[in-house]
This record gives sequence, structure tokens and C-alpha cells, in this order.
Amino acid sequence: MEKPLMILVAGPYRSGTNDEPEKIAANVKHMTDVALELYQCGHLPVLGEWFALPLVEAAGSKQTGDEIFKAIFHPVAIRLISKCDAVLRIGGSSNGADEMVKVGQEQGKLIFYNLAEVPGLG
Repeated sequence: MEKPLMILVAGPYRSGTNDEPEKIAANVKHMTDVALELYQCGHLPVLGEWFALPLVEAAGSKQTGDEIFKAIFHPVAIRLISKCDAVLRIGGSSNGADEMVKVGQEQGKLIFYNLAEVPGLG
């Protein structure tokens, strides 16, 4: 590996959860577990959720998916991609995660679809 990469981990957040907090938490845990693997191999992982959720709360969102949530949640991750070297798409169906891949591709970022593709992990 030439240099550590800053990698956005993009996976389902709300998809398939019916907005049930326990299921959303399980999705975040999965992304965080993958982020830890990336970190342990020398990379700097980030999740859009780490940036967006505190802002969503501070802005006064009352529930997942309300207008405040929508105005901040994905836009934060999209801004974050410009600072990253790569996007790692994990998990199942997710329009938001697919959007992160699309934006990453448009910006010429490396796109990985499993940990084995990431330098230092394969």
C-alpha cells in the first residue's frame, strides 16, 4: 500500500428498517465494524452518519426522514466524498449508498465493493 486512503463507508442506513431504531442501529454498527477493519489496516474510514447525525439533531429534527433530516443527511455525505480518496459500498439495497457511489465515480474516486478490493486488505 503506497499511502493510507480516506474511505467513505457507504451502506444502508434506513433501507429495510421501517425506521425502527434497533434496525437502524444495526446498520450503523455494521458500517462501523467495517470502518474499524479499514482503520486497523492503516486507512482512515469515515461514515457520513458520523458528521450528519449530530447536525440533524442540532438543527431540530423531530424524526428520521423529516425535512430537516433530508436537508442534511445525504448532503453531508456528498460533501464528504470530495475529501475522500475512495468509497466502499457495503451491505444490501440502499438508494443513498448507491448515490454515494455515483457521486464518487463522478468525482473520480476509487470505488470498492468489498473489503478484499481495498489495498492492504485483499
